[in-house]
Amino acid sequence: MKGLLKLTIDLKDYGVTPHFETAAKAQPELVLARVTAQHREQYRVVTTQGERTVQVAGKFSHTVEDVTSFPAVGDWVLITPTSTADEQSVIQVVLPRQSVLARATASNGQTGQLIAANLDTIFICMSLNADFNVRRIERYLTMAWDSGAMPVIVLTKADLCDDLPDKLAALAEVSMGVDVITCSSATEAGFAELRTYIDRGKTIAFVGSSGVGKSTLINHLLGKTLLATKTIRADDDKGRHATTARQLLVLPTGGVVIDTPGMRELQLYTGDLSKTFEDITALAQQCKFRNCSHQSEPGCAVQAAIAAGTLDVKRFKSYQKLQAEMAYSGMNARQRENEKINRLFGSKAAMKAATRAFKNK
Repeated sequence: MKGLLKLTIDLKDYGVTPHFETAAKAQPELVLARVTAQHREQYRVVTTQGERTVQVAGKFSHTVEDVTSFPAVGDWVLITPTSTADEQSVIQVVLPRQSVLARATASNGQTGQLIAANLDTIFICMSLNADFNVRRIERYLTMAWDSGAMPVIVLTKADLCDDLPDKLAALAEVSMGVDVITCSSATEAGFAELRTYIDRGKTIAFVGSSGVGKSTLINHLLGKTLLATKTIRADDDKGRHATTARQLLVLPTGGVVIDTPGMRELQLYTGDLSKTFEDITALAQQCKFRNCSHQSEPGCAVQAAIAAGTLDVKRFKSYQKLQAEMAYSGMNARQRENEKINRLFGSKAAMKAATRAFKNK
């Protein structure tokens, strides 16, 4: 078949907005498309004429500043038009993103790895079994708030939980300003509430550890078993990978979902601590000194709250850990070492003085 099949796909079903339509009109010689999947250097995109596989243009590869500038699932891009089904099309432009979810690469933590782009809502999924971890939720929220999308916490496998009130109470301390939905695929509890966030033109990403039930939730929303699912391991109650690649799917009831592989470790590349830790941010503004490190300074409102029992010391330590992690993100080994010295001693000179004093003692 030499000619392209003339389809009439409405990109509004894939979440196109006037923002992207206007941006595309500035370059009418190119075709607007959305990235639905990525397989190494190959991308699957959808246009008004259907889906096709494309690559990034060579010129694009040589002009981008870093890997986070390359297309990700959910991106709106401009590709070269084609006249036949066999003709190769390439991505020339990645349109400015309205939101982007990224983490640090697991190898060195210095470079970013895009998870998904142009999201409206991020479902942070965590199961109510042994995988339940309040500190992990803080980490996901820090990443999600920075993305520009709205986070929603989705607790799965409620039918396997016998201490739900206790876990909800523990989560309430760290989920200020965030909706929490409790779900069960066995009873379909919470599914109606999930659907209230999903509508035509909206894009939702599912993130979380392996085995928390993201694919199961999406299959329910799709109305069919399209994504593979796996049970948790019986020996340690940990999940196993079912999703191996990010993919964008259109729901029959309207809306778009992006399934992502489970993340055993989530290293922050960027984040918004002020939103995740609004309580600590508010306390810090009450400290006597503007540059208070919240350690032993007089008039520290944070330490006063810890002493009074109104701030959990574990939450404060989590805040400090994530703060330090983001400060080191993107630095090389020498820069990280210098940053650690500055945080511990104030400067190299102060470190040397402290070292000399220790040796003399």
